[in-house]
Amino acid sequence: MKEKARKIVQPRDAATVILMREPRDSGGPFEILLVRRHARSRFCSEFHVYPGGMLDESDWAPEIESFCTGMDCTTAGSLMADLPPVKALGSWAAGIRETFEEVGILLASDSSGSLISLQSPEDRKRFQAYRKELNKGRLQLQKMLEAEGLKLAADRLFYFSHWITPEALPLRYNVRFFVARAPQCQEALHDGYELTDHIWLSPAGALRACDEGRIALVLPTISTLSELTAFNTIDQVIKSTEGKKIPPILTRMELVEDNYVEIMPDGSIFGPSPV
Repeated sequence: MKEKARKIVQPRDAATVILMREPRDSGGPFEILLVRRHARSRFCSEFHVYPGGMLDESDWAPEIESFCTGMDCTTAGSLMADLPPVKALGSWAAGIRETFEEVGILLASDSSGSLISLQSPEDRKRFQAYRKELNKGRLQLQKMLEAEGLKLAADRLFYFSHWITPEALPLRYNVRFFVARAPQCQEALHDGYELTDHIWLSPAGALRACDEGRIALVLPTISTLSELTAFNTIDQVIKSTEGKKIPPILTRMELVEDNYVEIMPDGSIFGPSPV
């Protein structure tokens, strides 16, 4: 009997943010933030990834443009032509929201256009409460922005890469990767629910830690880290996004000698891969 064809799961739109900070050691390379997914996560459990997640409907609500600075639907749509313009802009909103929910770093600006610092104990306590409500689904980001007189600093996120989960997997995501400079006056703190740890490493240091078995990374993370090793400074990374052509990268899974490997569009093989 002919085997019934397996239905391919349609990928869900998602956004992730590669946060970068200046080196803590003078003269060292810039560092990026990686977070460790919980062992009970359905996707990439115990792997280190960048902060991010799926787009919520509220991220691309019609009014989202009024909550963003430095990016509008038209511009976002021109950069992500496969999405409706308002949903394209929602990728920026989702990246900022997920970064705040997962690691407590909020890329938002006040009425003067300056990034908020969250330095005072009062501010930290108030925004920790917002973060808790957001994570529990009892608050929409726009309500917090309205209450605090803030706007999403969409001009601080720069579109960097686009990956689509292989068709063979049961959970699939259409992920837009952004790079952003982390605010100097905010500290990362993983949420303790979806994430169990976080670490700042240079791109080369992260790849070395993976090679040595100290952390586990998936292919999109490995690939973007490898690309980042070509740059010496954060400014160079951001500059590289100007006019950058960003094709979607869809890999495929194949079973080779009892291990699944992931094959890039150009035929390059990576594996074994988590499935």
